[in-house]
Amino acid sequence: MPDSRPQPPSRPPSSTGPAPGPAAADPAPLLLCGARLTDGRTVDVRLGGGRIEAVGTAGSLAADGTRACGTTQVDLTGYLLLPAPAEPHAHADTALSADAGGPVSYDPRDVQCRATEAALLQLGHGATALRAHVRVGDVAGLGALTAVLRAERSLRGLAELTAVAVPRVLTGVAGADGLAVLRDAVKMGASVVGGCPDLDPDPTGYVEAVLEVAAEHGCPVDLHTDAADPARLARFAAMAGGLRPGVALGPCGGLARLPAEPAARTADRLAAAGVTVVCLPQGGCGAVDRRGAAPVRLLRSAGVRVAAGSGALRDVSNPVGRGDPLEAAYLLASRHGLSAEDAYAAVSTSARAALGLPEVRVEAGFPAELLAVRGDGLPGALSLGYSRIVVHGGRVVARTSAVREYCGPAASSASASASSSAEEEPGLPRQGRGTA
Repeated sequence: MPDSRPQPPSRPPSSTGPAPGPAAADPAPLLLCGARLTDGRTVDVRLGGGRIEAVGTAGSLAADGTRACGTTQVDLTGYLLLPAPAEPHAHADTALSADAGGPVSYDPRDVQCRATEAALLQLGHGATALRAHVRVGDVAGLGALTAVLRAERSLRGLAELTAVAVPRVLTGVAGADGLAVLRDAVKMGASVVGGCPDLDPDPTGYVEAVLEVAAEHGCPVDLHTDAADPARLARFAAMAGGLRPGVALGPCGGLARLPAEPAARTADRLAAAGVTVVCLPQGGCGAVDRRGAAPVRLLRSAGVRVAAGSGALRDVSNPVGRGDPLEAAYLLASRHGLSAEDAYAAVSTSARAALGLPEVRVEAGFPAELLAVRGDGLPGALSLGYSRIVVHGGRVVARTSAVREYCGPAASSASASASSSAEEEPGLPRQGRGTA
């Protein structure tokens, strides 16, 4: 029977990610051996030229002598192989600032250091592409954006970091400067136009200004809003409908506080406009005062694309934020009732689509953006997925290895005899069931 599934593109479509630099040159061929897929198969996966070249039964590709020369092999026995997550909502300019003991420093050197460290932390969790919202104007000026763009360049070959310019006020006399700074930010290299309409005296006028700048430069739009006012959100959706390359709103926690009927009508309007909602299951962010996740199941049932981001990463909005997409997926499954598959799709397939990136599947022809997590299946990976191997552009770019040890009373007792034989020690496992 012919294969009726959609076929991968012959080349990746254009995205909002940074252009590859010298470090992103085609890597050497890589063979991932013995990985488990979510459908239960155990396979070998060969990567080359930044894409998946072949997927075969375990051992079949390793035995292919025609491609063995110069191919690096990585043993993924005990690992689940997944499309890599993406981070659609990070705050690189304020990340890792919770312990500063005062106002956040927007000195470009401090911002660049924090933004780079934060991106590497999230890369270690598996996110090979990140969208960072960066404040422009006011206290930050364009210095924070300059710093994040420098971090973007330094990370090429490891991860794709893109910047969203976020001005505070865009309407009235005070907004003239903000609008000028926003246009300058896009010219400097911010690839997405963003902002916080809830903080402007004229939210509708703010959105009009953002959409105008985005249309001028052909940029996507990504707006912060609590979405507590259904009439205002309906106007946003009507204004944004049809804009290409796309509009995202988040975190939209206010939708969950609306009565059922207006919430459902608003979800229908967002779906009709093709707007993506980026929810933050791990907590809020500084641009929106109120917390609470969007009504994920309501939005999905209306046909809205829902992606999940991390939001604040250890800044004043969430001093314990982890920036871990698997934690976001875990919360969608445990608190919002999504299946493990749908929860993971929110941080991978939907998140990549929200960023304008090509789809990833563990199939030949797709981009080699992959995450290997130690575990037997997806529910276990979301629960205890500590050990991870991250592949970006066909290269292993990050490894995290966790080992769990168990020590019995004889091992921990200060009075234990030094002459005790190894046979007398309790036979506890060093790592249980390969789930660390």
